[in-house]
Amino acid sequence: MDIGIGVLILIIGILAGGYGTIVGAGGGFIFVPALLLIFQMNPVLASSTGMVIVLINSLSGVIGYARQNQIEYKIGLTIGISALPGSILGVWFLHRYSSQYFYVIFATILVALGVFLFSKTLNRSPKIPPTLLEKEESDESDGVGHPSFNWFIPLGITMGILSSYLGIGGGWLLVPILIYVFKLSTHHATATSIFSLCLYSSVGVLSQFFYGSIDWVSVMWGGSGVIIGAQLGVILSQRIPGKIIIQMLSVLLVIIGVRLFFN
Repeated sequence: MDIGIGVLILIIGILAGGYGTIVGAGGGFIFVPALLLIFQMNPVLASSTGMVIVLINSLSGVIGYARQNQIEYKIGLTIGISALPGSILGVWFLHRYSSQYFYVIFATILVALGVFLFSKTLNRSPKIPPTLLEKEESDESDGVGHPSFNWFIPLGITMGILSSYLGIGGGWLLVPILIYVFKLSTHHATATSIFSLCLYSSVGVLSQFFYGSIDWVSVMWGGSGVIIGAQLGVILSQRIPGKIIIQMLSVLLVIIGVRLFFN
């Protein structure tokens, strides 16, 4: 790989790390399509490499969000630990069932989710005062005896499978679920998503070591970029309203999905 391509991957990593940290999805959902579309990388290799980028991105992002006390640790731990077996299963699926339909499945999920999220932001009810919202989130995150808390376990398993199979992390699906189903604020949902990504993406990366399907040169350049981008994302996220963050996620998902349809 020449220096020009390396710098391009570095720049993509910065953009992916910043954007991914702001929306709580990790940088994989930008980085993997870039590897597929710009560098024409094999889907399996792109997903495996993207998984490493997601781990690096989430580790960097968690450091920043922890300082801001935005992470719901009990929820994040439950989802992250539950996702561990799913991550292993997702890697197994990737190496046995990846084909030309990879693009179609990936694109369909991204477009559908993007349209759904954008429509929800247009119909959201008036904002709840911060003090009341924080109180409700505290009650919601207390899983002792709360009936909805049990759903974090199957949710985590699903996140683990999708994260390893697609190589883009599961935050793009986890964040809207935490917001619209479990009623967390947007900023707490994105921070908690990044925290859970640290746990289950690490297992996915270890599984990829076994298969030896990681482009380490891309990881070196892209990883450096997402570390820088993640810290910028943490800073910027506090200055961006929650509604705008969801719209950022939804628009990007639709754009990437549409491009993959024509790939």
